[in-house]
Amino acid sequence: MSLKVLVSAYACRPGEGSEPGIGWDVVRELAKYHDVWVLTRSNNRPSIEAEISLRPIPGLTFVYLDLPAWARWWKRDQRGVQLHYYLWQVLAYSASQNLHREIHFDLAHHVTYVRYWGPSFVSLLPIPFIWGPVGGGESAPEAFCREFSWRGRTYERMRDLARWLGERDPFVPITAQRSVLARATTEDTARRIRQLGAKTVQVYSQVGLSQAQIDELAVYANGDRPPVRFISIGRLLHWKGFHLGLKAFSQADLPAEAEYWIVGEGPERQRLQALAEQLGIATQVRFLEKLPRPETLETIGQCLALVHPSLHESGGVVCVEAMAAGRPVICLDLGGPAVQVVEGTGFKIPPRNPEQSVQAIAAAMSHLAKDTDLWHQMSQACRKHVSDVYSWTVKGEKLAQLYQDIIDQQKRSTNSYSVSP
Repeated sequence: MSLKVLVSAYACRPGEGSEPGIGWDVVRELAKYHDVWVLTRSNNRPSIEAEISLRPIPGLTFVYLDLPAWARWWKRDQRGVQLHYYLWQVLAYSASQNLHREIHFDLAHHVTYVRYWGPSFVSLLPIPFIWGPVGGGESAPEAFCREFSWRGRTYERMRDLARWLGERDPFVPITAQRSVLARATTEDTARRIRQLGAKTVQVYSQVGLSQAQIDELAVYANGDRPPVRFISIGRLLHWKGFHLGLKAFSQADLPAEAEYWIVGEGPERQRLQALAEQLGIATQVRFLEKLPRPETLETIGQCLALVHPSLHESGGVVCVEAMAAGRPVICLDLGGPAVQVVEGTGFKIPPRNPEQSVQAIAAAMSHLAKDTDLWHQMSQACRKHVSDVYSWTVKGEKLAQLYQDIIDQQKRSTNSYSVSP
């Protein structure tokens, strides 16, 4: 049965990664099964309408909202985005009330931002509400924070403060308590959502790939095993843990011609370059600037495995992209990557302390470099895992069925209360 679904997606743009890509992929897939109305920001309109003009999507209606110009003059790029997001949520609730009176939605779903410590005001509608997946409850283990720069430690404290304040916004626990289902990207976030009063919580990754992306990455899985070359991709930030990867590479038992590529830009670049010099591996480490997506995927295809020792991360789409290309992932047993990487698709390192983690990452590098059969087995397992679990085709079908199950359950509950004794 086709349902009338209202989706709140502040970030929603086709052809992008991170939050905008998640918003777009979810609503695109849902429209195959249900009639979907999407509340989103007005600045997403040009990208969405350009895509829909080329590939129309029946059953998908966008409602573009933004604060009046006088109320958003202070927002520039990422400055002021949190306040803008909060005020936009209020505006979205007002619009959703008017739409609900006209359309009579069966269900509401908050998709983006993927953040648990901000409220979603569409939860106040008198219909079943799904929250998430949302994340942000992850923290770097204290033993690792000692290695951060002063700037990094300050960032972590400010992040903790922002979370603490967010949890004390009365509308955040209301959002949790009004959800018939709250989905958390990690167990860390799930624990916090339960404490806020959510009754039913699932751990479920927000990350996925379209079939076109899976097919595109599968090209790199064909052929012989690549040279002993490891890669890390992402913003060069303290919590990404790339310094752990460099230390592990210097300790691993690897051939002299082994290489380590680091792709991305950020404030930690100079520290990472200095560390490579200090470790005596500067000639084997190649720092690449942030690359366009096609070139980034090509670099993954030239490497043996992805090293992604992030210390707190809700998502980690690069891990899924690497697995789709048949590349095993070496990560810490933390956050989103720990949810995505399962047995046979890589190595999840227990984050006891930096020294132990570096040794374990080094051992994983050595295993993959020396054992060709192991690498091929993992490569095949990676591709199968992505197709079975992280294909948006699969995720969209399951989400559409979840909606129907929730509505059916609500009807059964209502009928059971209406039966006279």
